[in-house]
Amino acid sequence: MTTSDVVSTGALLVMVLVVLVLLIQYLKLQDIWQIIVDCKAAKRWAKIREMENRELRSALRAEKQQVDELQKKIERLREAIPSR
Repeated sequence: MTTSDVVSTGALLVMVLVVLVLLIQYLKLQDIWQIIVDCKAAKRWAKIREMENRELRSALRAEKQQVDELQKKIERLREAIPSR
């Protein structure tokens, strides 16, 4: 084996090593990208649930107010009816 053969073989091994490192980095980045995509989806669903919760709390407040008004009407009706 000549010196140029040894250098060529060494360069080839270094290139293979670089390709392996790049492949490993690509796979790690792919995992990170998937995590980012999953986070975006989770954030979107969190916003949707937050809006739904706000709407439900608002509806609950309205229902409680209506119940209070109806109870006041019942009390006024009871007061208007003479007791025996």
